[in-house]
Amino acid sequence: MKIAIIGAGGVGGYFGARLAAAGNEVHFVARGAHLKAMREHGLKVKSPCGDIALEPVNATDDASSIGPADIVLFCVKLYDTESAAAKLGPLVGKDTLVIPLQNGVDSAERMAAVVPPANVVGGVAYISATIAAPGQVAHLNKVHKLDFGRLDGQPDARLARFEAAGNAAGFVALHRTDITVALWEKFLFLASFAAVTAAARVDNAGIQKVPELSALLHDAMAEVAAIAKAKGIQLAADAVARNYKFVASMPGPMKASMAHDLDRGNRLEVDGLSGTIVRMGAALNVPTPVHRALHAILLPHKDGKPS
Repeated sequence: MKIAIIGAGGVGGYFGARLAAAGNEVHFVARGAHLKAMREHGLKVKSPCGDIALEPVNATDDASSIGPADIVLFCVKLYDTESAAAKLGPLVGKDTLVIPLQNGVDSAERMAAVVPPANVVGGVAYISATIAAPGQVAHLNKVHKLDFGRLDGQPDARLARFEAAGNAAGFVALHRTDITVALWEKFLFLASFAAVTAAARVDNAGIQKVPELSALLHDAMAEVAAIAKAKGIQLAADAVARNYKFVASMPGPMKASMAHDLDRGNRLEVDGLSGTIVRMGAALNVPTPVHRALHAILLPHKDGKPS
């Protein structure tokens, strides 16, 4: 398959490298030092599931040079959604499918102004990976899975092909007809864990040591579940309890990427996470006091370290 990766960071770099190593035609859209390193030295992945060294690499900062793709994996930060989507036109042919692999739940709606809705499907990435250095991606554990599916719940032969390509490439790929449920369950976990670890400046061990923080995390998850229910999304009855228990089982040093971004003085995805929850809650008349407070605490840092 011909696959374009928009945003070749930890997520895009990892899955793109696996797909390229398996013989697919993969094009990476990147920028800065990471792009320069990929062009000059290739892309290297260090992973407990097997290392990869790609050289040469199809890497560019100009999406228009690639032409229409079969699949576009859209892996940019939430705050870059509109600007990156505006450049997708040359990649999207009649049969192209764009799969956002972002932390939010409303990417398809945000992209609809520039990408035809029929060309956008839902996607969820389960992986812990980061850019270790320019041109190098570190995969931090053995979890590497992509779920994807049409938002109308219908099967799609193109996604079935991509499922086969992903599994042949060595990661877990699953074509789902209930992708909206998967999107919201991950959002319930990720948005809450990200906001609490960032706002409290702690890792998971810090949450577990302070009962009040642990309770705050539970209540943040419950707010997301309440919004999903108000929207008619059928999450499992134990979604909050199960994800809360899952966090307790995670390694102590774990932090969400937004907490790491805060530590580094980088921009934050807070408007696309807690901010989205607050906005949806207001529209649906669902109270969101926890996420409202977390959003307010993090807002001064959303554009990076305050001057």
